[in-house]
Amino acid sequence: MSDRACLLLHGFTGGAYEVHPLARHLHDGGWDCFTPTLPGHGGDLRKLKNVSRRDWLKAAEEEADKLAGRYGRFDLVGFSMGGLIAAYLANRYPVRRLVFLNAAVYYVSPARLARDVYRQWRKGDTSYYRRKERTPLPAVVQFMRLVRELKPEFDEVTASTLIVQGARDQIVHPYSARYIHKRLKGDKELHFFPESRHIICTDVEAREVFTRVEGFLGRETRGDGRPLSGIGHG
Repeated sequence: MSDRACLLLHGFTGGAYEVHPLARHLHDGGWDCFTPTLPGHGGDLRKLKNVSRRDWLKAAEEEADKLAGRYGRFDLVGFSMGGLIAAYLANRYPVRRLVFLNAAVYYVSPARLARDVYRQWRKGDTSYYRRKERTPLPAVVQFMRLVRELKPEFDEVTASTLIVQGARDQIVHPYSARYIHKRLKGDKELHFFPESRHIICTDVEAREVFTRVEGFLGRETRGDGRPLSGIGHG
């Protein structure tokens, strides 16, 4: 067992596969990584119909409880919707360092999404968007409520935080990253990846993203989660 642990949370309608590539990279770097699948996710999206946002939060809290009990402090990565849940957890658990990947605060305009769907269709790749179309409406409502309820959590985050945003994200508006950066109270870094879209852990700049995340998580911190003096902010 390593003395370093990282909890990685996936996005809405997705699954642990969205963060598995980063988890494997961090595991190779010495972290024990945990990638839970939130209720209703990871397979048949019809299962989301009878799942609430409270179920997602409860499942994430149960994982955080396990890591806090086993490791004490742990690192936390949240992708898309998982970023909102990560902010919630960071205000309630001993999170050492925090990473947001395309955290879902603001969504793109329908016109921009339509243009991207058309481009993907021309390439023959529409699987991600077909999944979105099959999402039960009650689940979408639960997601929207989760966003509204958890946005204020960013104002309370004090853990050292890395914000990563794909500049070509076709789902989450890049302004989300700037919004988060303005709200955080602790040490923070913001990095845009110019060629990356929403599923950033499998996109063209994934290796660069992984290197940036590992470098950030690998820094030493004081007991309060802030960098030790002399450690750069990148």
